[in-house]
Amino acid sequence: MAAGLSLLLFYALLCVAGAQDNYNELSVGYKNGVALALEQLSSHAAVHHHFRFLRTMDKAEIDAGFGVKYLFHHFYVKPTRCAKGTMDYSPERCPFRNDRPLMDCAVCYKTASDQIEQEPKPYVHCMQKPRLTEAMMTARTEHCKKMVYHSGAPTLLSVSTG
Repeated sequence: MAAGLSLLLFYALLCVAGAQDNYNELSVGYKNGVALALEQLSSHAAVHHHFRFLRTMDKAEIDAGFGVKYLFHHFYVKPTRCAKGTMDYSPERCPFRNDRPLMDCAVCYKTASDQIEQEPKPYVHCMQKPRLTEAMMTARTEHCKKMVYHSGAPTLLSVSTG
Protein backbone atom coordinates (compact mmCIF):
# COMPACT_ATOMS: atom_id res chain seq x y z
CA MET A 1 0.00 0.00 0.00
CA ALA A 2 2.77 2.44 0.98
CA ALA A 3 4.70 1.56 -2.17
CA GLY A 4 1.62 2.32 -4.26
CA LEU A 5 1.18 5.70 -2.59
CA SER A 6 4.86 6.49 -3.07
CA LEU A 7 4.62 5.60 -6.75
CA LEU A 8 1.49 7.74 -7.14
CA LEU A 9 3.19 10.70 -5.43
CA PHE A 10 6.28 10.27 -7.65
CA TYR A 11 4.07 10.21 -10.77
CA ALA A 12 2.21 13.33 -9.64
CA LEU A 13 5.50 15.19 -9.10
CA LEU A 14 6.70 14.15 -12.56
CA CYS A 15 3.48 15.51 -14.09
CA VAL A 16 3.88 18.83 -12.28
CA ALA A 17 7.53 19.07 -13.30
CA GLY A 18 6.62 18.15 -16.88
CA ALA A 19 3.98 20.84 -17.07
CA GLN A 20 6.44 23.43 -15.81
CA ASP A 21 9.07 22.23 -18.28
CA ASN A 22 6.54 22.60 -21.11
CA TYR A 23 5.95 26.22 -20.08
CA ASN A 24 9.67 26.89 -19.75
CA GLU A 25 10.20 25.57 -23.30
CA LEU A 26 7.82 28.16 -24.79
CA SER A 27 9.28 31.22 -26.50
CA VAL A 28 8.71 34.61 -24.85
CA GLY A 29 5.97 35.43 -27.40
CA TYR A 30 3.96 32.32 -26.49
CA LYS A 31 4.55 32.84 -22.75
CA ASN A 32 3.10 36.34 -23.09
CA GLY A 33 -0.03 34.86 -24.70
CA VAL A 34 -0.40 32.38 -21.81
CA ALA A 35 -0.01 35.29 -19.37
CA LEU A 36 -2.72 37.23 -21.22
CA ALA A 37 -5.13 34.28 -20.99
CA LEU A 38 -4.36 33.73 -17.29
CA GLU A 39 -4.84 37.43 -16.59
CA GLN A 40 -8.25 37.40 -18.28
CA LEU A 41 -9.23 34.21 -16.45
CA SER A 42 -8.33 35.63 -13.06
CA SER A 43 -10.27 38.83 -13.76
CA HIS A 44 -13.58 36.91 -13.72
CA ALA A 45 -15.42 37.06 -10.41
CA ALA A 46 -16.53 33.41 -10.76
CA VAL A 47 -12.91 32.22 -10.87
CA HIS A 48 -11.68 31.60 -7.31
CA HIS A 49 -8.43 29.70 -7.87
CA HIS A 50 -5.15 30.40 -9.57
CA PHE A 51 -4.52 28.53 -12.84
CA ARG A 52 -1.19 27.34 -14.23
CA PHE A 53 -0.15 26.31 -17.72
CA LEU A 54 -0.43 22.56 -18.29
CA ARG A 55 0.45 21.85 -21.93
CA THR A 56 0.33 23.07 -25.53
CA MET A 57 -2.14 21.39 -27.84
CA ASP A 58 -1.30 23.32 -31.01
CA LYS A 59 0.50 26.47 -32.06
CA ALA A 60 1.24 28.38 -35.24
CA GLU A 61 3.40 31.34 -36.07
CA ILE A 62 3.81 33.68 -39.02
CA ASP A 63 7.00 35.74 -39.11
CA ALA A 64 6.12 39.02 -40.84
CA GLY A 65 9.66 40.34 -40.60
CA PHE A 66 11.18 43.24 -38.66
CA GLY A 67 10.46 41.48 -35.33
CA VAL A 68 6.71 41.20 -36.04
CA LYS A 69 5.00 37.84 -35.62
CA TYR A 70 1.42 36.60 -35.60
CA LEU A 71 0.88 33.80 -33.10
CA PHE A 72 -1.83 31.24 -32.46
CA HIS A 73 -1.66 29.07 -29.34
CA HIS A 74 -4.11 26.39 -28.18
CA PHE A 75 -3.29 25.14 -24.69
CA TYR A 76 -4.68 23.80 -21.42
CA VAL A 77 -4.44 25.46 -18.04
CA LYS A 78 -5.31 23.69 -14.83
CA PRO A 79 -6.59 25.06 -11.52
CA THR A 80 -4.30 24.94 -8.51
CA ARG A 81 -4.98 24.74 -4.80
CA CYS A 82 -4.01 28.42 -4.40
CA ALA A 83 -6.58 31.18 -4.26
CA LYS A 84 -6.31 33.77 -6.99
CA GLY A 85 -4.20 36.67 -5.82
CA THR A 86 -1.63 34.44 -4.10
CA MET A 87 1.86 35.78 -4.77
CA ASP A 88 3.88 32.54 -4.85
CA TYR A 89 2.59 30.38 -7.72
CA SER A 90 5.42 27.86 -7.71
CA PRO A 91 4.41 24.23 -8.39
CA GLU A 92 5.52 23.26 -4.89
CA ARG A 93 3.37 25.92 -3.18
CA CYS A 94 0.41 25.73 -5.58
CA PRO A 95 -0.08 22.13 -6.73
CA PHE A 96 -2.65 21.29 -9.39
CA ARG A 97 -6.16 20.36 -8.29
CA ASN A 98 -7.53 17.14 -9.73
CA ASP A 99 -11.13 17.78 -8.69
CA ARG A 100 -11.77 20.59 -11.22
CA PRO A 101 -11.81 20.47 -15.02
CA LEU A 102 -9.09 21.80 -17.27
CA MET A 103 -9.58 25.09 -19.05
CA ASP A 104 -9.12 24.87 -22.80
CA CYS A 105 -7.69 28.15 -24.13
CA ALA A 106 -6.97 29.52 -27.58
CA VAL A 107 -5.29 32.85 -28.19
CA CYS A 108 -4.18 34.66 -31.33
CA TYR A 109 -2.37 37.96 -31.43
CA LYS A 110 0.32 40.07 -33.05
CA THR A 111 3.70 40.62 -31.39
CA ALA A 112 6.47 43.11 -32.08
CA SER A 113 9.77 42.16 -30.47
CA ASP A 114 7.86 39.49 -28.47
CA GLN A 115 5.49 42.06 -26.91
CA ILE A 116 1.75 41.73 -27.64
CA GLU A 117 0.43 44.55 -29.80
CA GLN A 118 -2.98 46.09 -29.09
CA GLU A 119 -3.91 46.22 -32.81
CA PRO A 120 -5.34 44.01 -34.07
CA LYS A 121 -6.99 43.31 -30.74
CA PRO A 122 -5.67 40.06 -29.20
CA TYR A 123 -8.23 37.25 -29.13
CA VAL A 124 -8.53 35.10 -26.01
CA HIS A 125 -11.06 32.29 -25.55
CA CYS A 126 -10.96 29.99 -22.52
CA MET A 127 -13.68 27.50 -21.57
CA GLN A 128 -13.91 24.59 -19.17
CA LYS A 129 -13.02 21.56 -21.27
CA PRO A 130 -16.27 19.64 -20.59
CA ARG A 131 -18.33 22.68 -21.61
CA LEU A 132 -16.41 23.41 -24.82
CA THR A 133 -18.54 22.56 -27.85
CA GLU A 134 -17.56 21.87 -31.45
CA ALA A 135 -19.33 25.11 -32.41
CA MET A 136 -17.15 27.07 -29.95
CA MET A 137 -13.99 25.43 -31.26
CA THR A 138 -15.02 26.20 -34.83
CA ALA A 139 -15.85 29.81 -33.95
CA ARG A 140 -12.49 30.40 -32.26
CA THR A 141 -10.62 28.79 -35.16
CA GLU A 142 -12.57 30.84 -37.72
CA HIS A 143 -11.90 34.03 -35.77
CA CYS A 144 -8.16 33.42 -35.90
CA LYS A 145 -8.26 32.31 -39.55
CA LYS A 146 -9.89 35.63 -40.48
CA MET A 147 -6.91 37.51 -39.16
CA VAL A 148 -5.44 38.36 -42.53
CA TYR A 149 -2.96 41.05 -41.73
CA HIS A 150 -2.02 42.42 -45.10
CA SER A 151 -2.91 41.71 -48.70
CA GLY A 152 -1.67 38.34 -49.84
CA ALA A 153 -0.67 37.18 -46.37
CA PRO A 154 -1.50 33.64 -45.34
CA THR A 155 -4.00 33.25 -42.56
CA LEU A 156 -2.56 32.42 -39.20
CA LEU A 157 -3.90 28.87 -39.01
CA SER A 158 -2.72 27.89 -42.48
CA VAL A 159 0.83 27.60 -41.09
CA SER A 160 1.27 25.08 -38.29
CA THR A 161 4.49 24.76 -36.32
CA GLY A 162 3.10 22.81 -33.34
